[in-house]
Amino acid sequence: MASPATTQTVRPLDTLRFDTSGPPQIAGVVAGHLRMLGARTGHPDPGDGPAGGTTLTGGDFAPAHATTAWGRPGSGLVDEATVQAATGVMAVHGRRDGGPRGLAADYAATATAVLTVQGLLAGLVGQARGGAASRVATGADRAGLLAVSQYLAAAGADEGEAAELAPGGPPFTSAEGVLFELETLDPAAWAAFWRALEAPPGALRAGWRPFQFRYATACAPFPAALHTVTRSHPMARISSAAALAGAQVCPLRTLAERAGEDDGLAPWSLEPLGPGAGSPRATGTGAPTGPDRPLAGLTVLEAGRRIQAPLAAHLLGLLGADVIRVEPPGGDPLRGMPPACSGTSARWLALNRGKRAVEIDIKSGRDRNRLREMAARADVFLHNWAPGKAAELGLDADDLARVNPALVYAYTSGWAGRLPGAPMGTDFMVQARTGVGEAVRPEGEPPAPSLMTLLDVLGGLHGAEAVLAGLLLRERTGHGVRVDSSLLGAADTLTAPALRRASLGENPRRPAGFRHPLRTADGWIAPADTSAAAAAAYDLRELTTADALTQLRDHGLTATAVTTDLAALHHDPRFAGSISRDAHGAPAVPDPWSFA
Repeated sequence: MASPATTQTVRPLDTLRFDTSGPPQIAGVVAGHLRMLGARTGHPDPGDGPAGGTTLTGGDFAPAHATTAWGRPGSGLVDEATVQAATGVMAVHGRRDGGPRGLAADYAATATAVLTVQGLLAGLVGQARGGAASRVATGADRAGLLAVSQYLAAAGADEGEAAELAPGGPPFTSAEGVLFELETLDPAAWAAFWRALEAPPGALRAGWRPFQFRYATACAPFPAALHTVTRSHPMARISSAAALAGAQVCPLRTLAERAGEDDGLAPWSLEPLGPGAGSPRATGTGAPTGPDRPLAGLTVLEAGRRIQAPLAAHLLGLLGADVIRVEPPGGDPLRGMPPACSGTSARWLALNRGKRAVEIDIKSGRDRNRLREMAARADVFLHNWAPGKAAELGLDADDLARVNPALVYAYTSGWAGRLPGAPMGTDFMVQARTGVGEAVRPEGEPPAPSLMTLLDVLGGLHGAEAVLAGLLLRERTGHGVRVDSSLLGAADTLTAPALRRASLGENPRRPAGFRHPLRTADGWIAPADTSAAAAAAYDLRELTTADALTQLRDHGLTATAVTTDLAALHHDPRFAGSISRDAHGAPAVPDPWSFA
């Protein structure tokens, strides 16, 4: 067990070494994150097999082991393409286009790698608190299910969607052909923007609801008139209209542009706040932990909105922490967001089930003092308020460190202050600004940020990873820690391979047709990436999905059926027994790791 009173460390994995192997899309990200956290290695050994493993050794810890796989043996999930197809990622990402589409970026692999690092960090935190060494297993299939968990919960709800599921959505196009994203959370600003561009009143009214719910539905069937309006105006006028209305626009940047400005920083930062002042939580003691609940006995205070911070806290809760959710008077309004299960939003449950809630009015000095008192007894304070809001309220890291020197103070933001003049730090604006629109679409297609909340989910994973790194650093040093993570960091992790190609002057985009599923008589199939070129030569449109898969397999090719109805995942043998229902009847995906 670590001895935090004497261990001299700057990063949480200082003095540790690691070895990793397995699919390079997963092993490469694992190795990169472990290095940034302080661990050392000779060379990782990413192979091309379906599974891999990572071992951390050194310091005062027993060896920590993690294994990763694409899917269960016999499931047919053997790579990124087949995992995206089976878990529903292709279906959700493709809603804008009216049919399933693969993400050209290795999204499931990236999420799996971050979850693997989380599992290793959690196991070490458990050891430092007196628990036994553990082995953790992760799978890309579980990572994919986690990524679509909100959409899956909505598909299994008691009522229908709040907005139509139909093709359509941003980006918009200016008269010069500039592709851009539009963002506002205010219906008045939306209306003012379109009036300034002389849009038909009926079209701007009809467009607000699909625009407002595009985060939830992954599509936005706007009236065609809105796209026609923007094509009739130069970008300068569009930008002026947005500024006057209180909305924001962001032209889509290229991967080459992002590579040219990349600062090379880690996707999170950790800053010691000061001595632990003898706090028991900062000296490696605490409630006994089991191998599957390494954070048992720790308290997380979460003041999160929408997806990023709530998901990070949800993951910490799955690891055993007691999560107390701070909500405004009257409760989180998103609890009522349709569709509902037993009267509670299915999407809200996907991120917040199992948490305790307390109502706090942060505008009230009395309630802010109450929140400080709660933070004094917590291990983690996690929020994603607007930049500067915490300092304005007297609830920034330094403020709370005065009442709890051992606190891990975590902020999940859009930009982490790394891009001056950046637009609103929301998922789609960050995708637009960082070249994700190019990374997720292959060559020959117009760039378009995914309407699946890619960065909110991956940002939540990075947030949990950063908190776990902060907890481990606290256990090893006795100091409280401030940790910052961001959607920008998530975008850079996701696009790292494309950014490397761009920095070398190579084409950063994948080839035309990359990860396009193939139509069958009754559905779709997705070939594995290595089988895609050969599979495309077959005409499968007259065959059932089952017969098409048989034909390809008879020719030595690997493919799997594409999930198009997320509600059918409950009965999908590729995930036998892994999807359950919670106390409200909402679908619940399996924990993304298992410990032993």
